[in-house]
Amino acid sequence: MADLESRVQRLEDIEAIRSLKMRYCDLCDRGYDAAALTALFTDDAVWDGGIFGRYEGERRIRRFFEATGGIVRFARHYVTNSVIDVAGESATGRWYLLQTATMPGEDGDRAIWGSGRYDEVYIRTPEGWKFQSVVLDWAFWTPHDEGWVRLQFLQ
Repeated sequence: MADLESRVQRLEDIEAIRSLKMRYCDLCDRGYDAAALTALFTDDAVWDGGIFGRYEGERRIRRFFEATGGIVRFARHYVTNSVIDVAGESATGRWYLLQTATMPGEDGDRAIWGSGRYDEVYIRTPEGWKFQSVVLDWAFWTPHDEGWVRLQFLQ
């Protein structure tokens, strides 16, 4: 019976981590609520967005999301192909991202799309699972009208 209980616990942990990731995406897509997003991370967490910088600790991560909410006018995070491995009180996850966004450009708003891979570490806390590390490895971040063949990374 203990084996069945541990298997059920593992499945519950995986679903809780999926819910954490979906909450993260939803908050990003609803205007980057910095306080709510920061609450999803451990106090010593790292958020590394590659071309968007690396932020360590609650205060720096919060400032990043505050600034992002003032710049990104629209976003949709589509995450797929997840692999989540639970090992007791910690877990790792990998997700693929396709993102659409509206960003300010020289001549007004620009439609942007990006794609990359999230590699994440999660920690079980008394409040539930939280992000300890989020690393985003971008494949492209480009204007929709130009595409990734003509301009792989928008500067």
